[in-house]
Amino acid sequence: MEKHIKQLVIEQLDLDDYQELLRAMKAAYPKWQGSYWSMQAISRLIGQFGQGQFVVKADGKVVGSALSIIVDYTKFGDEHTYQEITGNYTFNTFDPTGDVLYGIEVFIHPDYRGLRLGRRLYDARKSLCERLNLKAIVFGGRIPNYHQYANELSPKEYINKVKNKEVYDPVLSFQLANDFHVKKVLTGYMPDDVESREYATLLQWDNIYYSPPSRKFHVPSRYVRLGLVQWQMRPYNNLDELFLQTEYFVDAVSSYKSDFALFPELFNGPLLAQFNDMSEADAMRSLAQFTPMIKDRFAQLAIKYNVNIITGSLPSVEEGVLNNIGFLCHRDGKIDRYEKIHVTPDEESYWGMKGGSQLQVFETDIAKVGVLICYDVEFPELPRLLADQGMQILFVPFLTDTQNAYMRVRCCAQARAIENECYVAISGSVGNLPKVENMDIQYSQAAVFTPCDFAFPSNGVKSEATPNAEMILVADVDLMLLHELHSFGSVRNLRDRRKDVYSLSYLKKNEAAISPHEFHKGDKDVGDKNVSTNLAHG
Repeated sequence: MEKHIKQLVIEQLDLDDYQELLRAMKAAYPKWQGSYWSMQAISRLIGQFGQGQFVVKADGKVVGSALSIIVDYTKFGDEHTYQEITGNYTFNTFDPTGDVLYGIEVFIHPDYRGLRLGRRLYDARKSLCERLNLKAIVFGGRIPNYHQYANELSPKEYINKVKNKEVYDPVLSFQLANDFHVKKVLTGYMPDDVESREYATLLQWDNIYYSPPSRKFHVPSRYVRLGLVQWQMRPYNNLDELFLQTEYFVDAVSSYKSDFALFPELFNGPLLAQFNDMSEADAMRSLAQFTPMIKDRFAQLAIKYNVNIITGSLPSVEEGVLNNIGFLCHRDGKIDRYEKIHVTPDEESYWGMKGGSQLQVFETDIAKVGVLICYDVEFPELPRLLADQGMQILFVPFLTDTQNAYMRVRCCAQARAIENECYVAISGSVGNLPKVENMDIQYSQAAVFTPCDFAFPSNGVKSEATPNAEMILVADVDLMLLHELHSFGSVRNLRDRRKDVYSLSYLKKNEAAISPHEFHKGDKDVGDKNVSTNLAHG
């Protein structure tokens, strides 16, 4: 049905437009009920980068949109997924000092297709790219008609035929007509995209007016130095005495120019001695009163000594519930929190601890890291979920009393390094606390584990400490080796997973983010053609 439009405008998206935006999304994606950008997600985009969010309005009504963020492309390169480039759909990858405008969404209401609205949105993006002096516009695009030719054409042959107009693809043909060129073919960019056979094209439009700024662009370091503290349990009368030793180790790790310092699980256990007149459960709850002060002191040490600190773990009482938590204190002052999800039978029976539910990868100034406390590393699902978010280094603070308990943590941690193609660093406590119930003996051998392939140690052990000796362990890990392993390893555990046979999901989600399946929308408009496929996040 022909539309008679009196006024057509492209303007910045406002949160007041959300309900109309939602109606247009639902019309564009009729098969994905419930899988739409939430108001929280749109609010976050507008708050971070309002000028990058466009809507097209016909007679005052929202009929299409284009969403984008700025990223530091050197942190991702051409080998990335939609999940990685959007920070697991949270947009925490947005970098106002970045160099590339990355397209994350384009859609047009089906009643308004064939009016060149997609081209108008792309033109608005190009103007923004030029105005902000960004190097390029980049995005991943589907090739939805490829399944019709997959038995006779390779992706490369198919793309060439689309370029030569021998084959029509509703997405790629439109993008090429708008001056985008194919940089490479991506695999696994959008899992379960059957029509594209899980292939996607990485497309780019170059800003010919781009002028490199005089400042040097940040180039991510390939090497990360880890400092692991194998902590001696000894009596301390108060928090000041505890932190006299704590600062000594942070200073020592920093003097070796480490990027991270890892402390063990419940390293503040010696302070339990002052609560010996209480039951074990009441004593642990009393110990939790020190946790806010410990967090603040670690935060100051991270800034003072220029090192990111994983604070091991600490008891915390919130709304009457006793949890085992820790903090990642960044050297720029930012503080992140992590939780122990699985508590051991003894932790529950002696102390009344309960498991948490928070699981996430933390973006630091030098690497993407995850933290799992002790027992959690014995559950392979958790590290795999973190690996799916791009984790490069997994830190495991632990507390074990006997060698067999330690070997459970060690063996599982080493397995996690292999199956998730990442580095794993573990550290615990040594020594005795004869006057502290349920914490009287400790066993530890801190270590850094690697995948097992030709570029890594044959036994998968980068470095390990002397068993049961107070010391620090310093080791360098090479992030570039992980990148090469993902693509060219003898085996590729992450890529070779049979997602057509099994799947894994995290049930507790950030409500401001979208579902991991929301980017699998297939029925979208690509602009000028009245078709039912879209740019797939261009």
